Amino acid sequence: MCTFHRAQSFTDSTTVDEVRAELLRTAKSYQVEVIADCFMPDHLHALIEGLAADSDLLKCTKMFRQRGGHSYRALTCRRLWQEGYIDRFLRAEEATLDVARYIVANPVRAGLCDDLREYPYLGSSRYTIEELIASLA
Repeated sequence: MCTFHRAQSFTDSTTVDEVRAELLRTAKSYQVEVIADCFMPDHLHALIEGLAADSDLLKCTKMFRQRGGHSYRALTCRRLWQEGYIDRFLRAEEATLDVARYIVANPVRAGLCDDLREYPYLGSSRYTIEELIASLA
């Protein structure tokens, strides 16, 4: 999900913490787990998984964007998200942990840090950050 006009919206912990809290709160209310998330300066990568047969990932995402955008506007008086976002559903042959690894490795690939332990904007409701980083080795 890209920020509005690709603004550098996720560069401080106050903002990221607030938007991440909305992500986790919304996911929980829709019976969805956030397997991995990575807040890059101008976009968010998130891997989510339904925990129940009736989990609705699209409604969860829509509600998160609304709630996260509202929280962001309250902090900054600015719009957070651009219209639309890229999503895809994992196929049976795609390993969830492989996609989670790809997501959390983004800051290194983007040159934002040399060691993921230095990057503060990674998260998961399933794994510790240490487990995700260890899976990259």
